[in-house]
Amino acid sequence: MSTTGRPDANAPAASDVAARLADAEFVRLVAAADGDAVAATGLFARTLDARDTPYQATVAPLPERADRATDADLTVSIGRAAATADLTLGVETVASATAFEAASEIGSPDPLLALAGIVAAGEVPSGTPLEAAQAMGLERRPGVAIPTADLVDGLAHSTLVAAPFSGSEDATADLLAEFDTDQRDEETRRRIASLVALAVAGDEHGTEQGTRAVERMLRPYVGGPFETIGGYADVLDAVARERPGLAVALAVGSLDTETALDSWRTHGKRAHAALSTARTGRYDGLFVVRCDDPAPVGTVARLARDFRSPEPVVLVVADDEAAALGPAEAAIGDAMETAIQTVDGEAAGTPTRGRARFAADETEFVLAFREAQ
Repeated sequence: MSTTGRPDANAPAASDVAARLADAEFVRLVAAADGDAVAATGLFARTLDARDTPYQATVAPLPERADRATDADLTVSIGRAAATADLTLGVETVASATAFEAASEIGSPDPLLALAGIVAAGEVPSGTPLEAAQAMGLERRPGVAIPTADLVDGLAHSTLVAAPFSGSEDATADLLAEFDTDQRDEETRRRIASLVALAVAGDEHGTEQGTRAVERMLRPYVGGPFETIGGYADVLDAVARERPGLAVALAVGSLDTETALDSWRTHGKRAHAALSTARTGRYDGLFVVRCDDPAPVGTVARLARDFRSPEPVVLVVADDEAAALGPAEAAIGDAMETAIQTVDGEAAGTPTRGRARFAADETEFVLAFREAQ
């Protein structure tokens, strides 16, 4: 199925979504395995639960199929396509923003969850969710967006940044050695944020866009079940990718924070280890990252795009998996599906991202993707 050219199907109005949810007797929610889609699913699930409307929520990572039979009278696909979906949102828009607007028409959704989803989508908090959260007392402060009170733990495992210290608690402790990390006055927080930004700017493997990408983890909003909204976003995205079966529980508030943080730490370590040891290749418009072992290819692709790639499209291959990210005009999902036709496997995606599993040699798959661009 083509992933482009269907804006009406992929971006329904929030009012239409709200009306369909309000009329439904049983709803099936199918989410992509990322923080934005999972946050949107949580917003819908909480709203349906408050209305006593039965629902089933599933996280289905691409390219896994998501068209299982169900007796639901409304199926909503979030952040990905599903053949059986009655509504699809978040493919070409931010799912959490639409979900918050829709849920607000029939309930009282959590704006902090919506903001976490928006940040997980790579956007800056704004709009109605931010206004609602600020009315509840949400504030910004100097510092860095991490989910833990422990700065070393938070920075070492964060996937909001790729810097020389990332993935290593020892390297992060060395970075912060001049500070009393138990001291949390504004000046200390500000200096630590500056140090992180300088570490990114001075990274010999970094790129200019990394100095812009790191800004989204600076001067964070404070609130939610974790230390900051950005940290909340990071955990949502990590759990969605590392342990999809627990992701909905986290989004609806029924997963304990320590279990979520354990998954986040594991995911962060795996992603940073893979990125730091990867072999890279640069082609016209494409940056290829080859990981030697199985790796969380989606997160590695995002980190490479934001902090490593000199090209607009990033393709990560690891073992028998691949993930690609790029601008909408690159039609990444279509390129993935075209590439997989020349090798044995399966692929799916959206205009800006794609995933594949293949049985061919990785060089053969990379060549197929290059030819499909």
